[in-house]
This record gives sequence, C-alpha cells and structure tokens, in this order.
Amino acid sequence: MNSPIAAQTSAPNAGARILVVDDLEASRYIISSWLRRSGHEVVEAVTGGEALTVLGEQDVDLVVLDVHLPDMSGFDVCERIKAEPRTAAVPVVHVSATYVQPDDKTAGLTRGADAYLTEPVDPGELLATVEAALRYYRARALAERLADRLTRLTRATLTINAAASFDALATAAAAGAADVLDGAATALLLTPQGDVRVGRVEAVGEAVALRTEQIALIQVVASSVTAEGAGVVVLDEPDWNPDVPLAVVVARGKPGRPPTCIAVDANAATTADDRNLLLQLGQAAALAADGLRAYAEEHDLALTLQHSLLPRHLPERAELPMAVRYVPASANAAIGGDFYEVAELDGRLLIAIGDVCGHSIEAATIMGEVRHALRAYAVEGHGPAEILTHLDVMLQQFHPVGGLTTVCLLLVDLDEGTMTVANAGHVPPLIADEDGTRYLDVLGPLLGIGLSRPPATRFDLPRGSLVVLTTDGLVERSGIDLDEGMEVLRSAVSRDDDLEDLCDRLLDEFGRGKRDDIALLAFRRH
Repeated sequence: MNSPIAAQTSAPNAGARILVVDDLEASRYIISSWLRRSGHEVVEAVTGGEALTVLGEQDVDLVVLDVHLPDMSGFDVCERIKAEPRTAAVPVVHVSATYVQPDDKTAGLTRGADAYLTEPVDPGELLATVEAALRYYRARALAERLADRLTRLTRATLTINAAASFDALATAAAAGAADVLDGAATALLLTPQGDVRVGRVEAVGEAVALRTEQIALIQVVASSVTAEGAGVVVLDEPDWNPDVPLAVVVARGKPGRPPTCIAVDANAATTADDRNLLLQLGQAAALAADGLRAYAEEHDLALTLQHSLLPRHLPERAELPMAVRYVPASANAAIGGDFYEVAELDGRLLIAIGDVCGHSIEAATIMGEVRHALRAYAVEGHGPAEILTHLDVMLQQFHPVGGLTTVCLLLVDLDEGTMTVANAGHVPPLIADEDGTRYLDVLGPLLGIGLSRPPATRFDLPRGSLVVLTTDGLVERSGIDLDEGMEVLRSAVSRDDDLEDLCDRLLDEFGRGKRDDIALLAFRRH
C-alpha cells in the first residue's frame, strides 16, 4: 500500500496518513478529530506494540505519539521507529500530559522525535507542528524520489547506449521509461530503411498495451513536430482512447533526422520533473538511434569499399571450376584486409589468398596494394616464391608499421596437372583427393618482417582433386588452438563435395557471428 504523500509528493497540501498512538480514548478522539478535519487520514493505536505492528504493515506519513503508554515508553517506540530503515524518515511528534519537564523534552528530541508538545495542547499549535513536520517529510520524500529516478535514468541511458540493434534499442528505451516512471511504456523509432521498430513494456498491475491505431497516432504526432523540434506532447483526446491518455516524447538527435518517440501513461508524467526525465530518455534514445544509423551507413560504405577492392569476376575455365565467398565480420563496421585473387598467366592460373593484419582503412589500402603488386610481379614472370619475396620487400619499404600480411600463392598448370605453392604464414591449402583430405605441407614466415623464405613446392593435382583456400577467420575458434580449428575444417571437407554447396555449408557451420573477415575459395580439377 502506498501512502498519500508517497503517491502525491508533488502536492504540498495533500492529506497525509497519520498514526495516533495514545492509551486514553478521549485524547485519541480529540487529536484524531482535529487531524481529520484538516484533511488527514488517521489510523489509531492504543499501545506501543500495536503502533509498531501498524507501521510494519502500512505506510504512514507521520506519528503522533504519547510518551506514557501501558506496555513501553513512547521514547522506546520512537527509537525503534527511527532504527528501522523503512520508517526512519517518518516524523514523530510526541504529545504528553505527564512528561512535561525540560529534561523530558530534551530526552524525547534526543532519542529521535521531530517535535515535542505538552498537554493541554492548542489545536492550532498541534496542526502547525504537524504541517511543519510534513513539509520537511514531503520535501525529503520528493528529493529521494527524484534521486532514485535519476539513478534509474542513468541505468536506462547506459542500457540504451549499449543497444547493438534497432530492435534492442526500442526495447531498451521502453524498458527504461517503464523503470524510471513506474508504468507501462512504448518506444518507436525508424531504421535507415524507414522500417518502424516498436518496443513495449507493461508495468506490473498496469497492463497497458498500445493498440495499433494508438501507435499510428504517435507516429502522426511525431511527423507533425518540426525537424528541429523535441518535447513532450500529451495525447488525451477522447476520440482515440479516453481510458489511457499518453505522454509522448518526440526527440531527434540532429535536425532533419527521423524522430524517436517514447510513450507512457500520462498519469506517470504529471510533474515538470517527470516530463524532464521522459525528455532526457527520449533524447538519449534519439542519439543512440542516430549512432546506430551512422554505424549502419558506415558499415554499408565499408562493405562497398571492401568489395570494390576484390576481383569482380573469376576466370571461367571448364576444366577448373571455382567458387568463392567473402564475408565481412558481422560485428565490425571497419574495413578488413582479407582478400583473394585469380589471374590467368599464359595458360596457367595464379591463385592467391591472403590477409593484411588489422581492421582499418590502412589495412584495406595495403590489401589493395598487395593484390595489384602480386599481379604485376606475376606478369613480369616471377614464380610464387619470388613474388612473395618482392612483396616482403615492398611492405618493409612502404609499410614498415602495420604491413604484416599473410599470403598463400598457387600457380596451377593444368597441362602438367601440377600446382606450385608458396606460403607466407597463411593457412595452407586443404586438398581432398582419392587419398583423403589433408593440408599441404607448405610453410614460410609472414610478409613484412624481412625473414628468408623457403622455395616453392610443386604438387601433383590429379583429376577430381578438390582444393580449399581460406583465411583464418573461418578456422579460428575462441578458446581453442588454430590447429584444432583447422582439423575441424579438414574433417568437414570431402573430395565429392559440390563447390557451391561446400562453400555455403562451411560458412553456415563455421562462419556465423565471427568477429573477423572470411575469404573462402574452392576449386576442382575436372
């Protein structure tokens, strides 16, 4: 049960629930009558024990307490009231016809009373003392309520800013409004594509769910606010919902941006402080929505740039069909450095896959340089090992910081049925043929550190052989070694796999939710 003051802290003259404790019926009757005529609700108790029971079961705003009680001293009762956290702030006014000496008053005030009156007491003095104590209590209750709501606002704002999607943001905004203002709430916002996202939270005991037409009305209100506007609008027109008038905040992070709306029961936002809290929630949600929109726009731009740096087409060779996939990191809008390359060289095919360390514009720039440089070195007639040596020198010369790169090069000669492989710190090729599925034994240091390189290795490429090249984003697993991830991948590949189906299956099984880019290329010699 909520006390009148707790429910109406904003009304300074609201009636209070007052507990009158006195073993004399006549005294209780007189004091209670005065208080009731002043608009207060009165609860009566005869003994100290009965008074403590009432305080344990009900919310009381003030206690008028006789000092001389049949079971315990009023001083003891007051001390127990003040020692209980739930009732420590409740004002206690002692009234006594027996303990009237200055030492008695000193003892009562020292042991926790907020005022001390002696009988016979003037009704005006009693009511004035009660009102003075209630003013302080109301002010304290209002300050504590606001402080509590500000703490909830901070918590809600942190949750709103942590939302990673528009659905999560709508839910967080609604939950924050429901928590801060103690009532049902609905939040609406727009994605960059113009889709509406709705979050709803129904307060316990106040299952107020907005109907479809109410949501539509909120959207109309949002669209009617100017591009620079932000504020709280109360919707209480009887032709749309007479039972649930709403307070709706419409906010924008920047002028011209789509609005973000949060709606609560109008009764939950009656004061200026309440509406200010609602406005701050709306502004926090609007700024978070703008951040998500900017992130989405940056992510789309990054994807476009990434794909523009990769080959647009693969050579079509009937005797060497290929399938390729490139998947950017799902949780990162930054541009990555994973790449693949396929180039025709006098009847042979140079196939490359690599990864520039890091996620940044610099990593993407280096990736583009490495792709173009290896093609140029290949056109000059250099073999795979020599190409890697030249790339190593280039990276040391022009990118001494941030140029660490892994690359695996394959020069496929279909006339001879061979492939020459050179590796620079990359995941080695995975081959599946009639002898089984295995990784080729080709090692070498990564590029950009100037270490000596082993010569390239020639392998037979029998007809029907399947070769899979991938970056480490596909095989890395949180909490396990890279070798274990590579073994899991090896066991998932067989010689008879269809290339397109294989790529889709590997990405579905091993690529979901990865924080790194994935480049995957598979080919088969018919």
